[in-house]
Amino acid sequence: LWRSAARFDPRRGSALSWVLTVAHRRAVDRVRSARAAGERDRREARRAHQPAFDQVSEEVEAGLEREWVRRCLDRLTALQRQSVTLAYYDGYTYREVAERLRLPLGTVKTRMRDGLGRLRDCLGGVA
Repeated sequence: LWRSAARFDPRRGSALSWVLTVAHRRAVDRVRSARAAGERDRREARRAHQPAFDQVSEEVEAGLEREWVRRCLDRLTALQRQSVTLAYYDGYTYREVAERLRLPLGTVKTRMRDGLGRLRDCLGGVA
């Protein structure tokens, strides 16, 4: 974030909007990168006639990660958890979350910022 701070243009929006956009784009990039890496691994494994991964250990690891995220979500306030869940699990934009919850957009952005910060701290910075 600090490395790209020079790209912030206050004429185009608030600092919070910019930070949240950067964080969202980084998260999307990570998901896309992980999917692409997984697909490359599977293609290579098919070529080598070896399994790409151990299905059981992958499922166990995914289950542990889901449980870890669930526990961290449980540490959020109900309002933060609701906003984060609508945005990241249900795919709503911040504006759509605000409309759905009948709250001002700024309130939703604050909940999201605070909730995502608490999640990051709980997950140890790996998210």
